[in-house]
Amino acid sequence: MSETQSLFEVLRQSAQPHIVDGLERLVREAPDRKLNRVNALAFAASNGFDEEPTIACFLHASRLGIFDMSWNILCPGCGGVLDANASLKTVQSSTYTCTLCAAGYEPTLDEMVDVTFTVSPRIRHIEGHDPHQLSPEEYFRQQYWGSGVDLPEDDYYEKVSEFVVDALELPPSEKGVISLQLPAGYVIVFEPVTHAVQFLDVSGEATKDRRTLSIVYDRAQAHSEVIKLQPGPVRIQVENHADVRTLPSVCLANDALHDMLGKRRPFLTANRLLTHQTFRDIYRTDTIGVDQRLKITSLTFLFTDLRGSTELYDRVGDLAAFDLVKTHFSILQDIVAAEAGAVVKTIGDAVMATFPTPDKALSAAIHMRDAMGRLNAGNDKEDLLLKIGIHEGPCIAVSLNERQDYFGQTVNIASRVQHLATSQEIFATSSVLDDPQASSLLTDRGLSPLSRNVALRGVTNEITVFAIP
Repeated sequence: MSETQSLFEVLRQSAQPHIVDGLERLVREAPDRKLNRVNALAFAASNGFDEEPTIACFLHASRLGIFDMSWNILCPGCGGVLDANASLKTVQSSTYTCTLCAAGYEPTLDEMVDVTFTVSPRIRHIEGHDPHQLSPEEYFRQQYWGSGVDLPEDDYYEKVSEFVVDALELPPSEKGVISLQLPAGYVIVFEPVTHAVQFLDVSGEATKDRRTLSIVYDRAQAHSEVIKLQPGPVRIQVENHADVRTLPSVCLANDALHDMLGKRRPFLTANRLLTHQTFRDIYRTDTIGVDQRLKITSLTFLFTDLRGSTELYDRVGDLAAFDLVKTHFSILQDIVAAEAGAVVKTIGDAVMATFPTPDKALSAAIHMRDAMGRLNAGNDKEDLLLKIGIHEGPCIAVSLNERQDYFGQTVNIASRVQHLATSQEIFATSSVLDDPQASSLLTDRGLSPLSRNVALRGVTNEITVFAIP
């Protein structure tokens, strides 16, 4: 049995076998480009797999060395990869600039960090492992654009030719010339390796005079002012002062370019991965640097606690109470994982969990309450009375006590909303119930939440909370 076969057999012990079968077919049969920066959500959709176990399968495959993970900073405008990182720890919290879009962005884990998977060279060598050997068209497809851009499959080259007028492969320390007729319109001389851009506003009366334009490429990622030129012949002299091959490309800012960049698809965000229980189980530590503060625009927090747990220990004894509480933790963790969430930590008898969307957290809360009811019914005692609070909002991801954690007012509010509950109650804020899917979930279950305004310690204004019956 080959090493690859052995690794896939091991993978079948920790991931769903039919998903492993699909992954093994991909590795053995797919063209090279399909194994470079794989979009796990697109892979799940194309094979009819559920997303959560598919993500788990890729994570286990990465742990075994079948795939390598990449944390890619994406431009929200053009979908280009502004930076690729082997670890989240090297993602900067400062501004990333896209020269193509002439805009700067502060990275957020749920909007700008795309996690992809590339087959390991030890499993199969692909052309993407040597990106500086790729043709300009393939470099754009496999390296520059992120997995959230839904690029055409069959006629990709034909579509690219509609907006790329000319391109040049320029080795380090070399010079080259691109000679062409400039059409009227907006022209972009873009170099995807160094991200250098020169914008040309081509307008006015056409000329037969040949103009000369000089561009030097280095690692400065320069963004130059717009140059105005008349339509007609131009000679673009390029010099490569970078230490790698560059790919100066003359592109038309036309409908073909905008149509290609406008087609988007879901991608696996860093935020979703950090909120995945399998990821937290595999990468317990060393995910975020001690000094990193990474922003998340929206995350849903769920806090639980057991009412009267001190009295429970006194009433049934330490050993019996410990077994009950341990069983309750196991049940809650299974429910959290089933709803695409992750347990961040336990504090005494309390649980702090995160979910990518409010509806997932609300569904988990309802299942938790039902599960505790069944457990109590089986014991013929109301021993486990679960209080639950849910809130959604922005936060920052941090490393705290050698563990990935979260910080911010959203976390504080979620915790304090939980403290409002008495027994077997679910309290959620308006930001949770304003989510259309969360609202539909309650409607489908015939649940009518009751609202009230409350004042929370440390929060300036009153907030509206809803009791879920």
